Amino acid sequence: MRKMAGKLTLIPTPIDEETPLDSAARTLLLSAFEKEREKSIFAIEDIRPGRRRWLRFGLPREAVDNLVQYNEHTREKESGRLIELMQQGMNVYLMSDGGLPAFCDPGQELVALCHHHKIKVTASSFANSTLLALALSGFSHKKFVFEGFLSAKKEERFGELERLCKDKRTIILMDTPYRLKQLLEDLSLALEKQGQPDRRVFLALDLNAANEALYLGTVEALRAGINYEKREFILVLDCLRPFP
Repeated sequence: MRKMAGKLTLIPTPIDEETPLDSAARTLLLSAFEKEREKSIFAIEDIRPGRRRWLRFGLPREAVDNLVQYNEHTREKESGRLIELMQQGMNVYLMSDGGLPAFCDPGQELVALCHHHKIKVTASSFANSTLLALALSGFSHKKFVFEGFLSAKKEERFGELERLCKDKRTIILMDTPYRLKQLLEDLSLALEKQGQPDRRVFLALDLNAANEALYLGTVEALRAGINYEKREFILVLDCLRPFP
């Protein structure tokens, strides 16, 4: 029987040196260390500040010597190794020096690799759903735009989507739960009209909730693969090309 793959969990941390770690994140890390130590990997951005913050958060001192450094200098070596370990059932917990991992840092590449290898990605609690969805997408976001709610009027909304499909940047959209089906239908037509039927989208449903669900693929694949229960969502449209 094939061993079940592990997952990647992003752990947002305070951007300052005084604020304590979110209690839910701390509980998650403590549980991983105490109950699943043999299958847990804790990755930090830089060793010295990472160890200091780890201890300041009241996390186990015994884990300090085994923290994995994952940053722009180590990602080439560590990405493949971490993917292999997750495929073997290990769980990776990724923290940056401060803020949201995978948002404008090398963690984005690890998230993208996880999606490519069908490895689950999630995150501990984070207050900003749009940025969390962007980080969880794994899409390049050196340049991105938040468009928020589109027009509720069909013709105006379709015109807005046509304009957005011409934009080369990563695009973040949100809307009321009951408009998801219509939004995907309109977006499918707009992408087809612009000759972009294979442009990828990422759909995040009920982020940070017990029933959180993440989908990545073409709009048509999403339309065929999801139901349309009323759930909070964020939609991210991949950039047309990576920006340097």
